[in-house]
Amino acid sequence: MELIAIVAGLAVLQAFYFAFQVGQARVKHGVNAPAISGSAEFDRAFRIHANTIEQLVIFLPGLWMFGYYVNEQIGAGIGLLFIIGRFVYRSAYLGDPKSRSAGFGIGAFAMVVLVVGGMIGAAMKLM
Repeated sequence: MELIAIVAGLAVLQAFYFAFQVGQARVKHGVNAPAISGSAEFDRAFRIHANTIEQLVIFLPGLWMFGYYVNEQIGAGIGLLFIIGRFVYRSAYLGDPKSRSAGFGIGAFAMVVLVVGGMIGAAMKLM
């Protein structure tokens, strides 16, 4: 399960990186805490981070379930696809929020495969 742990750690570090970018945007645009809106650039950075955190709640359990019940290497690969999807989402959202669909779709696909696959794998172990 070492590969799964590494991918989980990378996803958490990615979320931390996005949080750091929110802090930088706060300073750059004078958006003092606890405010959660300000300039468009800050708002986009904030939403990228918030959406990533929202998705981690689904992604991380799915990653571990898939890795444990189905296959660690495949699960880690799908987990990396999720991380790539989040970077695609971030890049698109920073430029034009309306163009974020591809990145969101990559991440959503990875999450569904991990969660559903992990559940099927667990059910198969019961049989």
